Amino acid sequence: MQKYSVNQHLIETLLTWVKSGEIAIPEIQRPFVWDSSKVRDLMDSLYQGFPVGYVIAWRNPNVRLKDGSLSEGKKILIDGQQRVTALTAALLGEYVIDKTYQRVKIKIAFNPILERFEVQNPAILKDHSWIPNISEAISGEISILKLVRNYLSFNPEADEDQVEKAFTNLINIPKKQIGIIELAHDLDIETVTEIFIRINSKGVVLSQADFAMSKIASNTEYQGNTLRKAIDYFCHLAISPEFYKHIVDNDKEFAATEFFSKMQWLKSENEDLYDPEYTDLIRVAFTSQFNRGRLSDLVSLLSGRNFETRTFEDAIAEQSFEKLKMGVMNFMNETNFKRFLMIIKSAGFISPKLIRSQNALNFAYILYLKLRELGVNSVAIESYVKRWFVFSVLTGRYSGSPESVFDFDIKQIHNRPFEEYLKEKEEGELSDGFWNASLIQSLDTSVASSPYFNVFLAAQVKANDRGFLSKDVLVSDLISLRGDIHHLFPRDFLKKNGLERGKYNQIANYVFMQSEINIKVGNKPPKDYFELIVSQMEKDNRLVSGLSTHQELQDNLKANCVPQEIMTMGIEDYNHFLELRRKLMAQKIKEYYFSL
Repeated sequence: MQKYSVNQHLIETLLTWVKSGEIAIPEIQRPFVWDSSKVRDLMDSLYQGFPVGYVIAWRNPNVRLKDGSLSEGKKILIDGQQRVTALTAALLGEYVIDKTYQRVKIKIAFNPILERFEVQNPAILKDHSWIPNISEAISGEISILKLVRNYLSFNPEADEDQVEKAFTNLINIPKKQIGIIELAHDLDIETVTEIFIRINSKGVVLSQADFAMSKIASNTEYQGNTLRKAIDYFCHLAISPEFYKHIVDNDKEFAATEFFSKMQWLKSENEDLYDPEYTDLIRVAFTSQFNRGRLSDLVSLLSGRNFETRTFEDAIAEQSFEKLKMGVMNFMNETNFKRFLMIIKSAGFISPKLIRSQNALNFAYILYLKLRELGVNSVAIESYVKRWFVFSVLTGRYSGSPESVFDFDIKQIHNRPFEEYLKEKEEGELSDGFWNASLIQSLDTSVASSPYFNVFLAAQVKANDRGFLSKDVLVSDLISLRGDIHHLFPRDFLKKNGLERGKYNQIANYVFMQSEINIKVGNKPPKDYFELIVSQMEKDNRLVSGLSTHQELQDNLKANCVPQEIMTMGIEDYNHFLELRRKLMAQKIKEYYFSL
């Protein structure tokens, strides 16, 4: 049985459906991201009679209302939003929301003598051979006779037949056809995604969150579009606090909502440790509220799906929107958001540079919100969230396909004491074999953004460790103030001795060190620069390092997990040095983890 239909429709029919709400533009990509020249090219293609591709609509399921009657589902546009928005802007003269969330009009000019389109500009406005805005000609308010007569009065030398022919072709653009692929309502999201990817030549992948956003934005019964704006605006404000004024000035209706009052605190917030995208916000809000991890379930629930009877009921849709709204509110809540970030920072993750897994961060926030809902005391929540976040990073728990793991974890957390579940996972995945073998092997890499190296640095931050050979400057200062990672065995020294990039750029050879100290160390092998440091300490002439005693030096080496043997090492000792340091780093990470 065919699960879709392919039909050609007049552009004016498509635009009528959009205006009446028969087709909902869910604003999956939200702001209109085409530049005006692309709109001009679309008009030219239609004028020339060239094909402009298909748009894909997915019919919402029919939903049973409270009175027992059926509401026929609207079509949701899931591909072609930019094209349809361009058509409404250029042909109907409607406003679009641009990349900066400003309401703007896109005005396309037309020259009937040259049969050319151009984006309206000051020069065109002064040039009578152009009509400055095609929407005024296409609207039907001016007859073609009057259009031609007006044009010829300003351009008497023009060929009347040519002008009439060009204007006839112009105003017939809405009569041109566009293909619409309509997908059946009972297709699952995975199938819809597959169809989308196969048809879309760019191979753009729509995520489950995109489909969730389509469902949210196209809902009119339960203020779906307001909820969509809340999600969008929060994510935008988190990155650009100055956007606050734009909302107040340009979206007064939204500025009067409870959502806006809940996010106002962002106007003076410059923290960038967790800048969620709408995908992150939806995932956290949904999983924490619904105790499910698959966003395809959210799409079904927002459609009113009853998983037991396999029918669609309005009451379920209403309840689902209410729960999602609660999840979004909890996410945006200033106290929740700031306390969660404080917990992550207290684990040593003070910079976004140290966080490479957004999904580990997302689930840590889900865990925080869930444990609060379950009434777990705040001291225990702090420890659990830190432990689980670091556990997730060390085990790569949410890399790969996170949805099924999210789903499994949230169900466990909802149905049993978290302490019990955490202990079970630690015993299974953080055994002695992990600390004494697996982690040490994982530290054998040249990738500076390695999650294991980031956890090591977080451990240093939490311990208030000083930078390598520094008396006062902390590792946390060097990370926060964009300090540099340097090599314990200097890079140029290793290169001169024939080592390749993957060998000299080992994370076991990396250390946070003040640049001025690194410059003084230069390209010397460790035995030479340590001889210099010790000699200067004895003469009380601290040109390389601020450390003044042998004890301070020993403590500094220990804090940075640098084996003391380094003080007498040359090129022949480099591999042995890496092995020693990896073991020390793994031991420090283990001690750090169990102190959380």
